[in-house]
Amino acid sequence: MATRKSNYVYERAPIEDEVLYSPRVSFVRASGLWLHICKRVIMFSALSLFLIGSFFTYKASRTTIAQSVSCDSISQGYDCQPEISHFWGQYSPYYTIASEISANVPEGCDVSFVQILSRHGARDPTASKTAVYNATVQKIKSNVSKLTGPYAFLTKYEYTLGADNLTPFGQQEMVNSGIKYYRRYESLTRNSIPFIRASGEARVVESAQNFTQGYHQARLLDVNSAGPDAYPYPITVISEAVGSNNTLDHGLCNNFEDGPDSDIAGNSQSIWLGIFTPPITARLNANLPGANLTASDTISLMDLCPFNTIASIAGEVSPFCGLFTESEWHQYDYYETLGKYYGYSYGNPLGPTQGVGFTNELIARMTEKPVQDHTSTNHTLDDSPSTFPVGGSHVLYADFSHDNDMTSIFSAMGLYNATRPLSDTSLETAAQTHGYTASWTVPFAARAYIEKIKCDGHEEELVRVIINDRVLPLQTCGGDSLGRCTLRAFIDSLTFAKDSGSWNRCFG
Repeated sequence: MATRKSNYVYERAPIEDEVLYSPRVSFVRASGLWLHICKRVIMFSALSLFLIGSFFTYKASRTTIAQSVSCDSISQGYDCQPEISHFWGQYSPYYTIASEISANVPEGCDVSFVQILSRHGARDPTASKTAVYNATVQKIKSNVSKLTGPYAFLTKYEYTLGADNLTPFGQQEMVNSGIKYYRRYESLTRNSIPFIRASGEARVVESAQNFTQGYHQARLLDVNSAGPDAYPYPITVISEAVGSNNTLDHGLCNNFEDGPDSDIAGNSQSIWLGIFTPPITARLNANLPGANLTASDTISLMDLCPFNTIASIAGEVSPFCGLFTESEWHQYDYYETLGKYYGYSYGNPLGPTQGVGFTNELIARMTEKPVQDHTSTNHTLDDSPSTFPVGGSHVLYADFSHDNDMTSIFSAMGLYNATRPLSDTSLETAAQTHGYTASWTVPFAARAYIEKIKCDGHEEELVRVIINDRVLPLQTCGGDSLGRCTLRAFIDSLTFAKDSGSWNRCFG
């Protein structure tokens, strides 16, 4: 077992700017009537501020419940040019996935427990990729004498993307997520605050903070919520330092990180890259004489579409997106899907193993028992009721992580088990993969809801799993027509995690 590093808890989320109304307003001494009046005043104040907001420019870092004209909404997520924007792989902003099973709480049922597992909001490219993207742009601008047609925008385009940081658009995604979570589960959220954890990367912690802003704002506007609201909410942050035990960030399994299995995803993507990019690269070079672009350059230009889009506060679709056709975006989405499937899911022998620790934590929360795990859990945290509470009044949990780790967790849970090994020579649609694509599973601000529900006619609690608003059928535990398994059947189906999921193969 690797050495465990220290972790910490945010008692006060360090937010650069306060939200439009102070999170420190105290209702502790207020009578019930005064509480009601205060909330009414806040509702009208918020409406006034929304109207005023259309005449003033706010700092980009300020994230509020008031929405500017945007491609993104609280209820549906990102919906501008969905024919392409919903095919940007893990770089798609969150959007509602159509569900064959209604995501509404079934009639005669009440939700009794909810775990949300969320990816951070939209971010700038990683440091290594932002350098590559900038070089690609400069290569074109330096070698092409005249940029015309759909490429003309490059004449004035300046590369200004940062590295690794959450963008203002991504911040608002997470505020929206907190609002949506509050509204969806009002029967619980009116009376409870989630227990919140975040992996230690700055953008993940900030995403958790933004989520709490949305949750808090929605709670203030709900005249039926049970005050007081002790905002800011504590956030338990788990270190991502090398050697840290962290169920929200992989890094301990040596043979997964550096062994031969670590090349599987890249090899699979390379094969598909060699099939779908040649005609695209040829067209680009024909239209950009002198650029001499490669297949890798083509992918960089395609990546610049989503990254420039989410660099816009309103999510305005970037001109880079128009350089490629609808069918080419579908091919790109599949390229990214191969990376997730063969990197962190069933296509990698140790992919699902990286999600075992969190799955065992989920079992503990759902069964109200101590965590039983000897993989990536941090027992310093998980053995303490203050940093890993289970049972009692704790019915809401919110964890914030990364796309790769969520992919592994879904696989450790047996989700998407109907997906056959993906072809690396021909494109398979979401229907053919039984709902498995990178854009459907882990877009920016992705969220999974794991619900326990009590239903009329059922003595035992039932379980549903909803990912980006799509109810999963839960074949592994005999899910019914509404996507429900009994709690016992669901827990029994998680044998892979309970048996440590091949963790012994990580070392030696």
